[in-house]
Amino acid sequence: MENLPNNLPPKPADKALLAAIDLGSNSFRLEIGRLDSGHIQRVEYLKEAVRQGGDLDEDRNLTAESIERGIRCLARFGERLQGFDASHVRAVATQTLREANNRDVFIKLAKKALGFDVEVISGVEEARLIYQGVSRFLPQSNDRRLVIDIGGRSTEFILGQGFTSHHTASLHVGSVAWSLKHFGTGDYTEKAFTRAEIAAESIFETLGANFSTKQWDVAYGASGTVSAVADVLVQYGRPADAVTKEGLHWLREELLRTRHVDKLRLLGLREDRKPVIAGGLSILIAIFDFLNIETLNVAQGALRHGLLYDMLARENDMVDLRNASVKRLARKFDVDETHAKTVADVAEKLFEKISEDIQFAQGERQLHSRKLYWAGLLHEIGCIVSPIDAHLHGAYILEHTEPAGFSQSELHCLSLLILGQKAKLKRLEADFTDRIFVMQLICLRLAVILCHARQMPNLRGFQLHYAKNNANNNANNTIRLTLPKTWPDKYPQSYYLLDEETLAWQKINWRYEIVNN
Repeated sequence: MENLPNNLPPKPADKALLAAIDLGSNSFRLEIGRLDSGHIQRVEYLKEAVRQGGDLDEDRNLTAESIERGIRCLARFGERLQGFDASHVRAVATQTLREANNRDVFIKLAKKALGFDVEVISGVEEARLIYQGVSRFLPQSNDRRLVIDIGGRSTEFILGQGFTSHHTASLHVGSVAWSLKHFGTGDYTEKAFTRAEIAAESIFETLGANFSTKQWDVAYGASGTVSAVADVLVQYGRPADAVTKEGLHWLREELLRTRHVDKLRLLGLREDRKPVIAGGLSILIAIFDFLNIETLNVAQGALRHGLLYDMLARENDMVDLRNASVKRLARKFDVDETHAKTVADVAEKLFEKISEDIQFAQGERQLHSRKLYWAGLLHEIGCIVSPIDAHLHGAYILEHTEPAGFSQSELHCLSLLILGQKAKLKRLEADFTDRIFVMQLICLRLAVILCHARQMPNLRGFQLHYAKNNANNNANNTIRLTLPKTWPDKYPQSYYLLDEETLAWQKINWRYEIVNN
């Protein structure tokens, strides 16, 4: 099945600047790189310890202070990114915002401050991107690699070879969460360390046999905790670029000797790492014990580097993982691939017509068209459960799956489109002030109608236009479908269904009408 839209965003030219923003639970990071012959060279790196992972209240909401800290940081990043093309910037949020019930509030403010969309990605997607970043900085070999990244509220485990990850896992254990839970008073005691290590190992038991020592040849640790521990150990005569079990137990004894975080004085330990070093260290010791690791190599790459290289892959239609994921989903749920492609093609052609009335930033039109095309390819995945309520089951599948390459917001958009292809619009929990979504939705609904006979419809002479109301809102904004004068007589069933569609839009603040020209 060909699953690529006809119009794709322009590929970044050599020397183009790309930017990746990682909204982690402990720190926010901005990495700017320059594309040079397929490789990305660092131009600038900014990091701020926002530490949102410690500021979820008892209702799992980010506190007002935490939101303010994050927005101020992103505003500073946004100033640096002024003038960047939207297709050259990706900002992703991880475990803290996956958990936060008020994440939508933060994301809306974050987009305004940063100037670019912020995506919340799943733990599996985070793991995949981490491996992408780490593997770019490692010697090319056939080694089976284990990569571990201890974040503020989650820890990712990845097995892979070369640039490809084979097994991923994301567990809810991290340096910020563990420091608050087991070292919240700031005291370092034997009992606290023992409890923290046992608690971490109990979570690692869910990894199963996939990550046993028989499955990998060499182990790497990425980012935060591993780098912080390595920076300290090298100051005290341990090997550079590696963490050993002996070194971890020496550091544990040093923390026990100091007894309290306020008395902690270690060479190589940054001030922003002091509050979370005990939690991170206890997790790292538990990982060494559980997986029988003797030496963990310190990796240079991280999530943000994976984002940069993933941006290049997304602009290469042959290697964009989202295309492959859509194809796998369609086959897994036994979709009629020929019909799905017909619907996707028609929806895309209609969107091309209606989007002529909108001014887009460079590359933005094609990005919206691509999402609509994927929705067309997947619009019948729910048929395997029940053809009658296929839109309901299809939306559920999209909301509860984790296909590689997609952010949670992208999956939610696809889910809404698939649900909305037949659902009553008034009951659809969607933002109908988002005119781009409305255009995607009506294009998909019309495509499903026009392809009801499961063959390519005659679109010759079709026009689809968006007419904005003069008032500064979407009330009574009009979408007008213009048909050739003889079309209704030639295709009476299709015309009847198109005319019935006008009723569906009467109960929301949009108007859809048909004109025979």
